[in-house]
Amino acid sequence: MPAKKTAKPKAKKKSLDRAYSSHITETVARAPSRAMLHAVGFKDADFRKSQVGIASTWSMVTPCNMHIDLLAKEAGKGVDAAGGKSIEFNTITISDGISMGTEGMKYSLVSREVIADSIETVVGCEMMDGVVTIGGCDKNMPGCMMAIARLNRPAVFVYGGTIMPGRLNGKNLDIVSVFEAVGQHAQGAISDRTLKQVETKAIPGPGSCGGMYTANTMASAIEAMGMSLPNSSAQAAISKEKSKDCRDAGAAVLNLIKKGIRPSDIMTKKAFENAIVVVNALGGSTNAVLHLLAIAYSAGIKLSIDDFTRIGKRSPVLADLKPSGTYVMAELVAIGGIVPLMKMLLNAGMLHGDCLTVTGKTVKENLRGARSYPRGQKIVMPLDKPIKKDGHLVILYGNLAPDGAVAKITGKEGMKFTGRARVYDSEEAALKRILDGTVKKGDVIVIRFEGPRGGPGMREMLAPTSAVMGKGLGEDVALITDGRFSGGSHGFVVGHITPEAQVGGPLAIVKNGDPITIDATKRQLNLDLPAAEIKKRLAKFKAPRPRYTKGVLAKYASAVSSASKGAVTDADLELS
Repeated sequence: MPAKKTAKPKAKKKSLDRAYSSHITETVARAPSRAMLHAVGFKDADFRKSQVGIASTWSMVTPCNMHIDLLAKEAGKGVDAAGGKSIEFNTITISDGISMGTEGMKYSLVSREVIADSIETVVGCEMMDGVVTIGGCDKNMPGCMMAIARLNRPAVFVYGGTIMPGRLNGKNLDIVSVFEAVGQHAQGAISDRTLKQVETKAIPGPGSCGGMYTANTMASAIEAMGMSLPNSSAQAAISKEKSKDCRDAGAAVLNLIKKGIRPSDIMTKKAFENAIVVVNALGGSTNAVLHLLAIAYSAGIKLSIDDFTRIGKRSPVLADLKPSGTYVMAELVAIGGIVPLMKMLLNAGMLHGDCLTVTGKTVKENLRGARSYPRGQKIVMPLDKPIKKDGHLVILYGNLAPDGAVAKITGKEGMKFTGRARVYDSEEAALKRILDGTVKKGDVIVIRFEGPRGGPGMREMLAPTSAVMGKGLGEDVALITDGRFSGGSHGFVVGHITPEAQVGGPLAIVKNGDPITIDATKRQLNLDLPAAEIKKRLAKFKAPRPRYTKGVLAKYASAVSSASKGAVTDADLELS
């Protein structure tokens, strides 16, 4: 009989114990480095420990991040208790909610790049062995994840947590309530006093915006991807659960270091597919498309906008969450967060259960024993009664979007809209005409020169979309733009139109009164004019002068890629 073959044992992953920090702590030659570290609190024993950076996005700029300094200290405690040496440092944040609708909002997407660059810079320069990143506001999440992907050393992302809802007259409020109240006020539907009450009660304390807007969407996507601990995305900002999540994350990084598990082992194509399925199930923000493309690029994963179409065909919308739905994130937290949702999706074969996660276990192993949602809850629908049977993130093509566009179609808006163009070359111009009644039923509002290069910075159109809803036109007008949308936007809206107007995309040649059709069923966005007329107009197009010629916005505009490629600033860089 032939000799029985024995399975070749799997090679053990090499511990990354001090793979980086040893370069600055060992040998006589590194005495100057050690001297500097002694001054910031290192003891001799610390030089023999794994050094873990705690990247905090704390600032008093926004309620989303005002508590993250305390969470960073908890994460540091977790690292230290597990036998590592924590080193806390800061990066920036900006506030979309404050700057929305102003020239300042042009810096919003830019901040994603600054956050990624700064975390990469500090961890890379200081030779840290691992990192915990803690994010609150929208751009924190992808910025942190892009840095983690580039560095590819053991890491865990921690979400700063959701805000609790404000309350007025027995109803929940959030920041979108305020934006929509502005439109209601313009319509005469509410008084000055009511607007003031909404303004003062909508934001009761720390935490990220309370609906399934961009922050909660991206936190959920990252957890589904395996880069956060289970239910990190579904905890209140001020809670014992969130403090424990931070301590556990610190310990988890030490475990990843010991086991030699890097982000590249976790952030696979299948992991990104899991994230897209969960984003669809939650009815998440269109920004998820832009940010997941950017994170995938940083991780070296080939992800395209067409993957969202492919995966969306098998991914139902299940959660009845704001802005298109009824409930806020705090109410999802109360029934168990996204873990029961992921278990449901896994059991239905919609998730890849074999994907590795930051626990050192697979998705399937993490979900083993997970509880189901309580009976009678109305926030997450069962798979046999979905809100929408396929994904709400619809990628459109057509003569207005040759390289693609992103629509958020939950089904409540309808699946097709045809109307006449009402064209504006900036967000401010459009908002003014929505509020003063110029925009009428049947219009397709066109807002252009707001793309990554043209803005520059690809502002979010929350103020115009909220004004449309507040004016009671949500079912009667559509809005299309080469800018993007807040996760709080809803209605018949299409963004990320590429190529953008600034670089000669067809959006640039649309005129007032032109017929436009948005067809979500056929996944098309078209200017209903003869091809010859479109070609003639494009031939005459001349790009406007750049709006900024110096500083960070000018640098961003010169480096940024198309929105359909994630709007990254390091695409295809080559040494000359």
